[in-house]
Amino acid sequence: MSRKYKFHEKGGAYFVSFATVNWIDVFTRELYFSIMTESLDYCRKNKGMEIYGYCIMPSHVHLIFRSALGDPSGLMRDLKGFTSRKIMKTIQDNPQESRREWLLWMFERAGKKNCNVKEKQFWQQNNQPIEIWSLKVFEQKLNYIHNNPVESGFVTDPTDWK
Repeated sequence: MSRKYKFHEKGGAYFVSFATVNWIDVFTRELYFSIMTESLDYCRKNKGMEIYGYCIMPSHVHLIFRSALGDPSGLMRDLKGFTSRKIMKTIQDNPQESRREWLLWMFERAGKKNCNVKEKQFWQQNNQPIEIWSLKVFEQKLNYIHNNPVESGFVTDPTDWK
């Protein structure tokens, strides 16, 4: 079994990236973006998530965090599970969502391709956790997070990103 992309040090800090299925731009809508930020805040206040940096891009999230309770895998499972259900329900109930039928069809289609999914799949399954084992790695990942919107051409200065 591969040791790559697993949470090995339960009390360690990690850089993770996780994306929507098919890299669908969901977080271009403020409503869904807010669900993600509120969920991160909930995990910070109630689930022992220590957040060192994050960036929510249109189709994916980058996050540096540590689980104060020593369960980074469970924390990511809960975060992704909750946001998946909440965002898909919000899309379904949002009369202003012009892409509703297409989005739900794409999530359902992705879910059918995955035997671990009952109906719809919002997030890709991998988190690609990379342990932050030194200050140099921390700074490199934090700079990557902050510069991602710049490198993607959304802003010219990292501080201008939401």
